[in-house]
Formats: sequence, C-alpha cells, structure tokens
Amino acid sequence: PFRQEAETEEDIKGKTAETEKAGEKTEEQTERETERPVLQIYTGEENEEKEDTGEKENAEEQTLTRQADTVSLLFAGDIYLSEHVLNAYERGGGIEGVLDSGFLQTIEQADIFMANQEFPFSSRGTPETDKQFTFRLPEEKVSIMQEIGPDIVALANNHALDYGSEALSDTIRVLDEAGILHAGAGENLDEAKALKTIEAGGKTFGFLAASRVFPKGYWAAGPDHPGMLTAYDSTVLLEEIQKAKESCDFLTVYVHWGIERRTEPESYQRTLGQQYIDAGADLVIGAHPHVLQGLEYYKGKPIVYSLGNLVFGSSIPRTALLEADWDGENTTLRLVPATSSAGYTRMVTDEAKKQEFYQYMTDISYGVTVTEQGISAQ
Repeated sequence: PFRQEAETEEDIKGKTAETEKAGEKTEEQTERETERPVLQIYTGEENEEKEDTGEKENAEEQTLTRQADTVSLLFAGDIYLSEHVLNAYERGGGIEGVLDSGFLQTIEQADIFMANQEFPFSSRGTPETDKQFTFRLPEEKVSIMQEIGPDIVALANNHALDYGSEALSDTIRVLDEAGILHAGAGENLDEAKALKTIEAGGKTFGFLAASRVFPKGYWAAGPDHPGMLTAYDSTVLLEEIQKAKESCDFLTVYVHWGIERRTEPESYQRTLGQQYIDAGADLVIGAHPHVLQGLEYYKGKPIVYSLGNLVFGSSIPRTALLEADWDGENTTLRLVPATSSAGYTRMVTDEAKKQEFYQYMTDISYGVTVTEQGISAQ
C-alpha cells in the first residue's frame, strides 16, 4: 500500500503548470462569484436592545474582550529549501528574497504558525534505496526556517527519512535547539504520536501529524524504532485524537496524503478527514499534492485537503496561506492567495487575479463559498 511518487522540481514545475492551466476559469465564470456572509466571531447585536447606557458600554467592553481573546492560527503547505529557494535567499540578501513583506507580516501577526517540513536537517545518513528523489539540508540552514517563522512543523511525510534514522535524529535535535516544535515523527512510536501543545490567548492548542504517503513500511515508527506516525492504519491516530481532547481546547490534525498534482482529493482523504473530526479534531489540514485542493465543512468543522507548497521548487503558480481564527467556539477561515517563481513566494495583489483565485477555490471545494472576506458554508 505504500506509494512512491515522482517529484523532481522540474517535474513538479511542468506538471503543476499543466494542472493550474486546466483549472483556470473564464472571465464569465469569475464574474459569477457570489458574495456570501462569513460567520462572524461576535456580532454584539444585543447592544441594540439595551436601553441603559451603562449596560451598552459594558456590552461593548465585553465585545472587545471577546475579540481580543480570538486566537489567530496560520497554516502553510510544504516547505523545501531547494536550490531555487536558497538562490533566492542569497539574491534577496535574506528571507525577503524568499517571502514578500506581505507574507512575512501575516506570519508575524499570527499567534501560531504551522507548516510541513519536507526534508531533514543533517549531514549524516545514506539515501534511501529505491527512492528516486531524496532531500537533505545542512543543519545550519535551520536559520532560514527560523526566519520563515513556523512555531511548529509536521515531520510526518515522505521525505523525513530520506537519509535514514540518523538524519531524522539530527533533524529533531536541530529543531529542538532552534526552538521549533515538531509533530508526527520521533525516535519511537511514543514520540511520533505525541501531542504537541502551544498556549495562546489563555487556551491550549494541540497538534498531531501523520502520513499516508511514504515508500516503505519500516518508515512507520514502532515501539523500538524511529519513524513517523502512519495514517495507512489510523487506529493509533484516532486513539491519540480522542485522548488529545482531554489536554487541549482546540485540536489540529495535519496529515500528509493524496496524489501529487491532483486538485481533487482521493475518496479516502474525505473519509479519513471525517473520521478525524468524529474522533475529536477541530481542524484537519492536508499537504503532499504540491497543488491546492478544495475544502469542506463536516459537522461544522473544516477539512482543508491540501495547501500546496509554500516554498519549494522554481515555480508555484497558485498557493495560499490559511488563516484560522478561533474565538473559543467558532473557527473563521480565510485564504491569502500567493504565487511563486524562481524561489520567491509573494502575495497576489491584482484584484482580478484575486477574484479568479477565490472563484477557483470555490469551484474545487465542497459546499463552501471562498471570498476575500473568508470561507463560508453555502
């Protein structure tokens, strides 16, 4: 059942461009986009019913307090510091050559930022046999990851063990020393399945990560050997999701799944996503296809099937950051569209292209409308 996918940067560039071209919408389709109201975090409409001025002022204070208590989560897809990205970093004299100021500001303003790290940090190990493409970065390049700014990364993917368990051990150590949390892989199963938590806004946010894409069975962590939490058999993951709800107020499950360059999720992705929600997840985030896939709400909770690439190869025609604001009860989503070339990822600012993006995401999603203001159920 373990699938090995071809994924050269050149292959990704060419086939992604084909996929994106096939997914382009006509101007007439773009104009048909329907604006729908997005669920509001707090309306404060009851103020209109209060006659006493003091009560109104008190209600307004409570409104501001509740809005202030809203925690901003931010998610990205795959990160690989390829030669294209490293060259862009050098040309730009730093991280501004890799991410534009708009993205850097969005990341800075988020309370918690999570992405998928699609490579190990190490100089040790040997390439995995019978695997066409293997990734590895020197340990000192973790400084670039720090500049990108994730608070936590998923390590459960089809590249974490490209150079074996030694490189995975180095990666864990390097991230620990850099102050970046990681989920989904470890020296044994207990570490790989461990819930990672971050405190924000007086609440505890939990994170689990797992992969349903890796080349060989021994990549799955066991009681006495390193690896990652598998999603091929979700028994352990579902158990951890159920237990996690006792330790956190909001739980995100970040899963590596799907088929590369396909903009539609596989049927198993939709099935698993619903299982994770039923077990207690509040938000499911996917990666691996290298292109954006749609999203949907299941029992009022969002499943985002793929966030594509944040930084990876030479060309990313269409990608996005996902903002998820949680007020203690409701999660409000918003996509921030972007594009990338020559290793440099930047926000889409042209209004026509932004509207095309939102219409495209609406079209490939399930029962939702995507606008610049946010994402709402139809």
